[in-house]
Amino acid sequence: MCGIVGYLGSNDSKKFLLDGLSELEYRGYDSAGISILKDDTFYSYKAIGKLNNLKEKTSNLELDNFSIGIGHTRWATHGKPTLQNAHPHYGTNTHIVHNGIIENYQELKTKLLDKGVVFVSQTDTEVFVHLFEYYLKNSTTYEAFKKTLADIKGAYAILLIVKDNPDTIYYAKLGSPMILGKKGDEKFFASSDTALIGRCSDVHFLEDGEYGFVDKNNIIIESNSKKNIIFTATKLPTDKISAQKEGFRYFMEKEIYEQSIVLSDTILGRVQDNHITFDEIDDTVLDGISYITLCACGTSYNAALSASYLLQRVAKVRVNIEIASEFRYKEPLLCDDTLFIVISQSGETADTLEALKMAKKAGLKTLAICNVDNSSIVRLSDATILTRAGVEKGVASTKAFATQVMVLWMFSLYLAQKNNTIDKDVLQNEIKTIRKVPQTIIVQDSMHQKIKRLSKRYLYGHGFFFIGRDIFYPLALEGALKLKEISYLHAEGYPSGEMKHGPIALADPELFTIALLSENLLFEKTKSNIEELGARDSTICCISSYSYDMADDFIKLSKKPHYMLEFYEMMLATQLLAMEISIRLDNDVDMPRNLAKSVTVE
Repeated sequence: MCGIVGYLGSNDSKKFLLDGLSELEYRGYDSAGISILKDDTFYSYKAIGKLNNLKEKTSNLELDNFSIGIGHTRWATHGKPTLQNAHPHYGTNTHIVHNGIIENYQELKTKLLDKGVVFVSQTDTEVFVHLFEYYLKNSTTYEAFKKTLADIKGAYAILLIVKDNPDTIYYAKLGSPMILGKKGDEKFFASSDTALIGRCSDVHFLEDGEYGFVDKNNIIIESNSKKNIIFTATKLPTDKISAQKEGFRYFMEKEIYEQSIVLSDTILGRVQDNHITFDEIDDTVLDGISYITLCACGTSYNAALSASYLLQRVAKVRVNIEIASEFRYKEPLLCDDTLFIVISQSGETADTLEALKMAKKAGLKTLAICNVDNSSIVRLSDATILTRAGVEKGVASTKAFATQVMVLWMFSLYLAQKNNTIDKDVLQNEIKTIRKVPQTIIVQDSMHQKIKRLSKRYLYGHGFFFIGRDIFYPLALEGALKLKEISYLHAEGYPSGEMKHGPIALADPELFTIALLSENLLFEKTKSNIEELGARDSTICCISSYSYDMADDFIKLSKKPHYMLEFYEMMLATQLLAMEISIRLDNDVDMPRNLAKSVTVE
């Protein structure tokens, strides 16, 4: 969720860079930095934490006349949030900012180390700047830039400035967003149009594979297959809030759609070719651990419950799940061979924070799964894995849940590696599956339009059952919670097999059942449970890749070889259904009544 800005012109470059990064704060970050090149001199500043720290460092910098500059906010992928790992990164006469990941950085780094290059950071980005300067010894600046691009594999949005070319910014884009803008002689770059509104009105949305440079007089855009690409001017919106929604009706809708992107960010640097790695975790945190307690509230609790299936199935470790608000008052028995994991989107959830304090006081090792660096829960925990979901403006959580489950899935595999409880072939298949998830949850227009049409049938009745088995039970809980939060309709999540133990008494045509039918886990048993409700005239909406002809309504998924791919696509469908029902009821989707984003009271 990193942010990039760049500027070339005669106005105050520092102000644009800092203002632009401020507009990108909603994307989430743990450090920030800028570099400005003026009159053959670099002015470079970095800071850990919030942007105000960077603003304080640059408060005495005054620039006028022509200059070029680049800026960046970073979510840590390779290396912890430190000044050395913050962007921009430096060579001898080159500064760079980069979003994305260089997948073959280790191979390139090894070659550069053999040539005597000295690295000062743990990042993949630093490889680019040193490789560029290696090629620069025998090439023009632009040729060296293109040779470097040809060598790297992965995803990137790159801005690079060179001391010997003080009026030029070099750029490239592949798999990570970047926009090029102009106004008169000024040139602008940003990873989101919110940073450009009010600065320029004409922008070119760079396509994957496009690269080039800008200077005082030129905008050069090309790709490997096409030269002299024309700057295609698109007019920016004038309203910043609307721009942040990027054409979506609500922030919640935007956040549902961007889950594919944030899950890619969550995976970056952690999923390797044949293993899972977490730079954030010192293995001593896991030494002597034979038991795990997961503690959370609300949506995070549903993510924890999902993780309990994965941890026990894959890592073969005993797991206990606790609702934080209950845990504090049940006089729990805490043993020092327990890893106490707390999960919170904000890192400030009061009940979860107090439960964490209890665990710390009892001497337990603690791990936080959180989206906000420097939050209270992160500061108190022994170790933290950040979910990298970026800021969630919709009160009803969507991408936070998706990234929490992904982190916990990867952690279960990480623990299985450490404990030797997973076969290499099984691990390889899990890694292969994880890499497929971002593509799996790209919202297909056909699915969204189908759900939009279906939603009008589910506005009036006496309630909803969301049902599923195994890991699809916590997903049913989450689906019901989403619907309750924003539609104000009664909804409950149940394990499918529990319907006959009481809830089925409510079944009639005005009881709507949202059935999560997996073809990979307990298919026949779940199908029988759905038929039990159908036989009692409950209205059934089935979400499955199996063509279930007894359902009143059906949301068709594509065939999936792994239950977690089904999990994520079903999650997407339940989120869209809740949102479309809420919209039809004319509710405020982003700001539902009685709710707050960060619950900091008991």
